[in-house]
Amino acid sequence: MTQVNDGGEAILEAFRNLDIDYIISSPGSEWSPVWEALARQRINEVDGPTYINCWHETLAVNMAVGYTRITGKLQAVLLHAGVGLLQGGIGIHGAYLGEVPVLICSGEANSYGEDPNFDPQGQWYRNLSVVGGPNRFVDPFTKWSGQATSPYTLYEQLVRAGEMAQRVPKGPTFLDVPIETMVHDWTPPAKIRKVAAAPKTQPTPESISELAELLSRSSNPLIITESAGREPEGFANLVKLAELLAIPVVESAPIYSNFPKSHPLHLGFNSGPYLNQADLVLIVGSRAPWYPPSAGPANATVVAMGESPLKGQMVYQNLQADLYVEGDLTIALALLVEALKSDGAGGEGKINDRRARWEAEHNKLQAGYRDAEKAAESKQPIDPVWLCTALSEVMPEDTIYVEETTSHRTAITRHVNWEKPHSYLHPSGGLGQGLGLALGAKLARRQQPVVALMGDGGLLYNPVVQSFGVAGEANLPFLTIVFNNGNYEAMRSNHLHFYPDGAAASSGIYHGVHIPGPDYAKLVDPFNGYGERVEDPSKLKQALKNGLAAVNEGKIALVDVVLSI
Repeated sequence: MTQVNDGGEAILEAFRNLDIDYIISSPGSEWSPVWEALARQRINEVDGPTYINCWHETLAVNMAVGYTRITGKLQAVLLHAGVGLLQGGIGIHGAYLGEVPVLICSGEANSYGEDPNFDPQGQWYRNLSVVGGPNRFVDPFTKWSGQATSPYTLYEQLVRAGEMAQRVPKGPTFLDVPIETMVHDWTPPAKIRKVAAAPKTQPTPESISELAELLSRSSNPLIITESAGREPEGFANLVKLAELLAIPVVESAPIYSNFPKSHPLHLGFNSGPYLNQADLVLIVGSRAPWYPPSAGPANATVVAMGESPLKGQMVYQNLQADLYVEGDLTIALALLVEALKSDGAGGEGKINDRRARWEAEHNKLQAGYRDAEKAAESKQPIDPVWLCTALSEVMPEDTIYVEETTSHRTAITRHVNWEKPHSYLHPSGGLGQGLGLALGAKLARRQQPVVALMGDGGLLYNPVVQSFGVAGEANLPFLTIVFNNGNYEAMRSNHLHFYPDGAAASSGIYHGVHIPGPDYAKLVDPFNGYGERVEDPSKLKQALKNGLAAVNEGKIALVDVVLSI
């Protein structure tokens, strides 16, 4: 087939050279040149990104985010004009908060039918134009946004946007591409390069040495982390550091799995009980290690580690840091371990005493969890702790959990077992992103089971029909577990926080709390999925096994679990 060089080919060539695996799109009418380029790619048997047809813009962005969070690789999302960009906004905002690199594009027309030689179609003039350009919609929560100003700059602008997305701090970038630019002839650069991988920053030797010395002298160090497990090597390096000096680890509001939960140095998910015992607190990739922000350790030296500990996307942040060790977190942890080994850090007796102390504390926490699980087993309706326990017993060890709950998050982090890197993901930002993250994780790890843990309220924020449709079309079967308490429990508890003795508390008249939801188990019926509703705790494990079996057969599955609270 004759090669056509236009803006569509420029876009596809940029994606190829950025090493993008997937173009994930809720398609719009402006992207015909890209669809043509993709058709030529297949006919000519040219290597390049695979197109994923997505049914909703939020879903498209979150699928890309989920894939990137598992693989670390930048992906591309094509959205429709201004309205599609608005639909995708919550996903873009989540990528911004979570520092996930994604290249987002949407289109427009800028001739509006006045060019006698080109008809962009009337929708641009009547409904789709945005005063000042579509990038105005996403300026506040993208790392960079702009417009492709010319067919002669389109290719390099896309490459530059992709490169910027992957630089520290990482995040989504956006390029608006007018249809007039896409249909215009494109002359490839004389030399087309494979885009170089983003370099990784490294902390200074002085900061590593200073931290190693502080740790060596410390009697009661404490590690708090949120995202050390962004990379599997970071997870492994954190384990090495903790074991070397017997430092306990707390995961404070984690968005990744960061440390094996069964490890004797894992101290759960609340740093509060341990802060004032510590003389050194090491914050490892954590934006908000305690709450309220001023409630940090009373007498400890605080050290913040990470690529960019001070978050420009946060309105307020109070790390109380005495030292910053800034650089790629995985590399920094490895350098710190090597420095400590070289210096013969600590003292064997002190470290052994500390190890025994924190192992006893870990065992005490675990015993409390087991007691709670035993007490929950036969409660009716089903106790959320028992649901979490049953999940741990039924699901395989390599399960990836994507969790989007509010009131049940504490039970899930305590009682659902995961031990490995990338076995747990939590969205950044608002509700409505969990199913997309689950699909992205499944796209990245097709051979592993993916389980979306969803509150009934959180589920209803998601594009449910579209998610199940894409799962079928793209052959991405996954299991959804609905934590169904029939309420926005967070709304009720927040109300009672402010009005504990108010009219609602005394009368039971709440607003915005009750959810008259559908029969969730039937939502998968149009997609030939398996659905089951369970209310009896004795039947819970079998229901979970049924859902898992359906996924293993290539079907989507949903188990609606009716809970007591």
